Amino acid sequence: MIDAVFGPFVEFAFMRRALVGCLALSLSAPPIGVFLVLRRMSLMSDAMAHAILPGAAIGFLVAGLSVPAMTAGGLVAGVAVALGAGFVARHTVLREDASLAAFYLLSLAAGVTLVSMRGSSVDLLHFLFGSVLALGDDALVLLGAVATVTLGWLAVAYRPLVIECVDPLFLRLSGRASALTHLSFLAVAVLNLVAAFQALGTLLAVGLMILPAVAARFWARDLAPLIGIAILIAAFSSVAGLLLSYHAGLPSGPAIILSAGAIYLLSMLFGRRGALIHAQAAGHLRG
Repeated sequence: MIDAVFGPFVEFAFMRRALVGCLALSLSAPPIGVFLVLRRMSLMSDAMAHAILPGAAIGFLVAGLSVPAMTAGGLVAGVAVALGAGFVARHTVLREDASLAAFYLLSLAAGVTLVSMRGSSVDLLHFLFGSVLALGDDALVLLGAVATVTLGWLAVAYRPLVIECVDPLFLRLSGRASALTHLSFLAVAVLNLVAAFQALGTLLAVGLMILPAVAARFWARDLAPLIGIAILIAAFSSVAGLLLSYHAGLPSGPAIILSAGAIYLLSMLFGRRGALIHAQAAGHLRG
């Protein structure tokens, strides 16, 4: 049993590199996911994850599978879509969720088309589902840097973020930088999605951000425990998914997200706060 858990990481360097990358992502993405869930912006993160694809595809067309080129392209595309959707929502009759849906569909189609123009089906699968078992030094540096930047930013912006989640009107009326907080939050969210894209691809990048966050809601109410539990769930899902991939021969990225999804389902059924088992028990007592 011990050898089955530790053996793959001791024996193979690519498993250790995948584990380090996923753990770095587990430190930065789940806290952002918690705030996205609290702000009811979970689906927005999915749209922004798809918005990254055309920028990363342009970087791929220019420089091949270059992490700096694809990262720069993805950042530009993600920020452009977020700002563009906000502009459309403020100046037209469309709500922000509808404009984001339109941008996300266009971005996904444009990205797949751009990759198909030059790349192979293998390249397209790499973009859509990632290659966590093939993380290079530059990708690991990116994931570590994004985790460092995200945690540092959270330390600085934690209080205004909490205020904006609870009472955004108060933050605006108190003269504090509400717009700056919102824009910097979107920028850090895009940064984490770009980093996750390197490991999990555009279709799964948002999974390690949102699934641990929504699972943590069934175990805690206060913000600090929510963030801590979400990080632990993401880290455990990373280890479990990599081991499942190794022993069962499953694709590594989907295995990690399936592990996080299994924890979410168990939390929804048996969690301490608002889980189905407690709701049914309360129903029987009322009956």
